[in-house]
Amino acid sequence: MMFSFLLIISYGQDAPYREFIEINDLSYYSGTDASLYHKLNLVMPKGKDNFPLLLWIGGGAWSYVDRNIEMDVARKFAREGIAVATVGHRLSPAVWKDSSLTTGIKHPEHIKDIARAFKWLNDNASKYGYSQTNIFVGGFSSGAHLTALLAMDDEYLKNVGCSIDQIRGIIPIAGTYDIPHYYKVLSEGNPALANDHVKGVFGNTNEEFLDASPTSYIKGLKVPMLLISDKSTYKYTTFFEDKVRESGFKNFEVIHVQELGHGPLWKNLSFEEQSKYRDRIVEFIKNLTSHN
Repeated sequence: MMFSFLLIISYGQDAPYREFIEINDLSYYSGTDASLYHKLNLVMPKGKDNFPLLLWIGGGAWSYVDRNIEMDVARKFAREGIAVATVGHRLSPAVWKDSSLTTGIKHPEHIKDIARAFKWLNDNASKYGYSQTNIFVGGFSSGAHLTALLAMDDEYLKNVGCSIDQIRGIIPIAGTYDIPHYYKVLSEGNPALANDHVKGVFGNTNEEFLDASPTSYIKGLKVPMLLISDKSTYKYTTFFEDKVRESGFKNFEVIHVQELGHGPLWKNLSFEEQSKYRDRIVEFIKNLTSHN
């Protein structure tokens, strides 16, 4: 069932768009294997059209992602004139977190879902009033990995009739981008976690790890990027950053948030009335938005 309602929020004189519309539980995929995870929530500034859209992928270790808990950050962007689609995707097992979470999917099913959501959003731009030529992709934690992979491995968008060229810019935040490196780091501290978690998401072989790694597709990176880390993901981000710099790609900016850990950075982006990091994301999107 789809619910549509208008929220009237007062953010004070500094908020350009004090009202926005939310449309929840929109199905973006209707194939024979469609599930309750194939849904998105759309938050749009009221009184404006042709606005940029941010496809936002929440975090949750690819295993307990919930698009609904991303609504606070979506509303913060909407008040700045940026529409946001918080996108759900199918989930992997997570016995390392909860012994009852024994079933689920593995790579590449998550990224296939994100590509399907991108296609739906691209196809429905005129219906909802956002700009088809200004669709950005961003995500936090596992959502950052999927953000980068969507924009670097062209297979997934091609399979749904779209192209990486249709992405205006990407904002991967606090993620990991090389799965062999991720597995190695986790193994050094907690081998059981590395096996239950990483292999539960990506498979058992190094070949599968490489297939899921954005670093394997560095030559495919051509989309402007704002890359952000926190204290907990600094080593994963710098590993990726070094690979990007070695490739010669220059159209990117990196922000290392040294004073905040993983959860605190997400809370800062989602709940703080004033966030310099959220402001930088808004600036990145607005600077790249075409008004043609």
